[in-house]
Amino acid sequence: MVAQIDSTYIRTRPTRLWSRLVSYVLFEGRPLTTRGRWINPLVFAHFAIEKRLPQMKAVKSPVFILGTGRSGTTILGVILSMHRDVGFLNEPKALWHAVHGGEDLVGSYTRDPAHYRLPEASAKTRRDAHRLFGAYLRTTFNRQVIDKYQALTFRIPFIKSIFPDARFIFLSRNGWDTCSSIERWSQIHGKQVKGETHDWWGADRRKWHLLVDEIVPEHPDLAPHMEALLALQDHRAMAAVEWITTMREGLKLTEQEPERVLHVPYESLCRSPAAMAQSLATFAGLREDKIFINYAETVLSPRPTCPAFPLPDFLEVPFHTTQAALDRFAEEG
Repeated sequence: MVAQIDSTYIRTRPTRLWSRLVSYVLFEGRPLTTRGRWINPLVFAHFAIEKRLPQMKAVKSPVFILGTGRSGTTILGVILSMHRDVGFLNEPKALWHAVHGGEDLVGSYTRDPAHYRLPEASAKTRRDAHRLFGAYLRTTFNRQVIDKYQALTFRIPFIKSIFPDARFIFLSRNGWDTCSSIERWSQIHGKQVKGETHDWWGADRRKWHLLVDEIVPEHPDLAPHMEALLALQDHRAMAAVEWITTMREGLKLTEQEPERVLHVPYESLCRSPAAMAQSLATFAGLREDKIFINYAETVLSPRPTCPAFPLPDFLEVPFHTTQAALDRFAEEG
């Protein structure tokens, strides 16, 4: 399925095709493990030109979707892309790499050093970001950007230094479902390329090592087990670490800035799509759009949950306490 476009999407609002195709071809890039990577030099050449041109359109109140991969972030972005004012960028890693060369956790475009946390943006970085996002809005004839890139969950100060009026949607999902989905993804998409293993964890576990080295030490219940974590081979257990740290980060952001961060449980989104879509539109400052609401009702419904699976002993308590914190939020919400 190219650019997350299917027959339902086309039938619902054909005018949205241009925006999604331009996003896919000119701005998102093709990361590691995907096909069509031959287009990346053209994408970066396009970015180099746009960064030299005056800003084409003001970027106001962009919205960033945060969370763990395989937690419903893509379908949420696709639903929002159905709104007549929204341009949806699905993991625009190429665009962000053009903005900041040290952000590539996976190794899609470089093997140079990268970091989960990024410092506040320089004046040049801010200018480049505004020019690229402004060019995107002008090219797609949209009013507002919705950007889904899960790594940004750990980069909120960096994003706010570029877009002070940014807002954030934190999407959470049951840990058993998320981790099982990550394992399946790696089984399907993992491959050997010129002596490197390319899978969920990047080129030869680049992303995994960065997660353990940079984020795990911030968690007192995980930090003592760094040696054991680096030796893990079970993708579900590895995914549990990514899920735990990301969910905790999102919960902390929601608590610290409730007016700028909207926490959306994936299960609630599927159970009450129309109501949740309306809440999302209100939060993002979008105009009323019945087609957008109806599309959410069409493509979303409750999903069966995955069974629990065994975890290493040292991950049992962190996993279950994190899941309990999400469950409490869902009950209170």
